[in-house]
Amino acid sequence: MKHLLRVAIVPAYLVLCLVLGGASGGGHWANMVLQLLALPLVAAGVLIRRNTPMASAGKQLMWLVAFSAALVILHLIPLPPALWTSLAGREPIARGFQMLGQPLPWLPISLAPTRTIASALWALPAVAILFGMFRLGAFTPRWLAGALISVTAVGVGLGALQLSGGETSRLYLYRIANRNAATGFFANTNNMAELMVVAIPFVAALYLAAVRKGSSVQKRSGVLIILLGALAVLVVGIAVNRSLAGIGLAVPTVAATALMIFFRGRRVPVWGGAAIVALLGASIALVLSTPFGNNLTTDAARTSQSSRYTAFGTTIEATKDYLPLGSGVGTFPQIYPMYEDPQRVDRWYMNHAHNDYLELALETGIPGLILIALFLLWWLWRVVRVWRADEPDQFARAASIGAAVILAHSFVEFPLRTAAISAVFAVCCALMAEARSRVRSKSSAAAERTQARHLSAD
Repeated sequence: MKHLLRVAIVPAYLVLCLVLGGASGGGHWANMVLQLLALPLVAAGVLIRRNTPMASAGKQLMWLVAFSAALVILHLIPLPPALWTSLAGREPIARGFQMLGQPLPWLPISLAPTRTIASALWALPAVAILFGMFRLGAFTPRWLAGALISVTAVGVGLGALQLSGGETSRLYLYRIANRNAATGFFANTNNMAELMVVAIPFVAALYLAAVRKGSSVQKRSGVLIILLGALAVLVVGIAVNRSLAGIGLAVPTVAATALMIFFRGRRVPVWGGAAIVALLGASIALVLSTPFGNNLTTDAARTSQSSRYTAFGTTIEATKDYLPLGSGVGTFPQIYPMYEDPQRVDRWYMNHAHNDYLELALETGIPGLILIALFLLWWLWRVVRVWRADEPDQFARAASIGAAVILAHSFVEFPLRTAAISAVFAVCCALMAEARSRVRSKSSAAAERTQARHLSAD
């Protein structure tokens, strides 16, 4: 019983993240609860010593997390006037103090330190999941996949009820949300669609794991029926959701999942990966074509103040002015309005750039871009290792597909700014890095029956 409670920690926390962490700008009380619950997980991960060494891929990922945390801390350290005034984009601030006749104070790199702290706290759930999986081993892959699929299916049902109630339905969980759409536990339809797409390969992973365990035909048939029902719910949910991003990402995801099943016991040939990349490119090109009415490549997008086309161009312009160190983590809402055309501003505002890579380039400059590049190299290396393994880990393959969906979606959205999607992304990265669940050996079980103390293995 004690062992079951232990391995349920991360799956249970993932469920909370999916239910409570569905908005980047709203749900402050719910996100505060998730952040407070994350602290014991992080503390335990730091203080408790592992029984076995962490895999090299896990160490590399944790070092990237450490470097990211160091960058945030660096943005909060007060600098002498001679230093911060030499940074790009600080001239108006220095001029303001001079106009007031005030001496220049010590200031940090971040132009909005409180926003930087808030952004760091927003990342706590994802960090807690990494610590829980790498340091504590408080999970099993099957339970994580089951939690993800179950909550997603419930979210589809909630979305159907939201649609039936119309835009005034009380079932929408956030005051600012995509009304008249199936958002589920999210404020944004795109994020709900993304979660449904990410869940698809984990359905296949659960089935392949059941088959591999050598269970009876009756049990495998029962599992297959249940998982096919879950898959049908996800497909219907994606269709009802009507998110262009969800539809575009679903096509290559289903194809990659088919590769998982077809090459279940052996490595995937190079042509398989090339075919998935080509299919992803074709899907993106189709979604961005004029008939679908997206707000990035159409003529209407070029004249709209609130389109992605305008947001991308304006963010790039601002980024150039704040290189090489950026404006500070979390400062986008303060910087972006300074670059908007005053004659075209309307009641809509940009809370994010709708492209996480561009937003991080503005906020963190060259150091942040280096960290992004290092992470993408790590991810690509792990994708090759996972898919070219002679004895594949099906959950790692599913996780690589899920991470790819989130990384691709981040080019036109900001999914990692929500605790729910960032938690799922952390799970995917940990599974790709061969995080080990903490399991009991037979000798441990025997020792427990005789009430003798025995250390469990990671």
